[in-house]
Amino acid sequence: MYRKILVAMALDHDISPKTIEVARALCGEGGKITGLHVYVVPQGSASSYLDENVVRESYERAGSLLKEKLSGVEGVEGVIVKGHSYRAIIEYAHTHDIDCIVLGSHKPGLSDYLIGSTAAKVVRHAPCAVHVYRVG
Repeated sequence: MYRKILVAMALDHDISPKTIEVARALCGEGGKITGLHVYVVPQGSASSYLDENVVRESYERAGSLLKEKLSGVEGVEGVIVKGHSYRAIIEYAHTHDIDCIVLGSHKPGLSDYLIGSTAAKVVRHAPCAVHVYRVG
């Protein structure tokens, strides 16, 4: 059983209730579950077309949506960070002594074999155990 579990949450998918369920099954008595959403800040030329207020409001909406998804879900702390999906998950796991990451993953398509999905990158680089909940 694990004592500090990180559940990577994509706010635009309905996988979170299932991955939280997996985390609960893996969590030892007195353990802690954190639901993490990574807000991906627009990069490159796209960012030059976006007003700072638009990006800030989008980040705040994501935070509100995370809070909404976790309302009524006992024992899960919601955290939102800015960054690149897999890198932010790995960094959070490193800095918070996470001993297990739980995340959902869709069936891989051709592009996933060529560039790799977030789940595949987390599995390769995580400093701890990773449990992947396969969807579809």
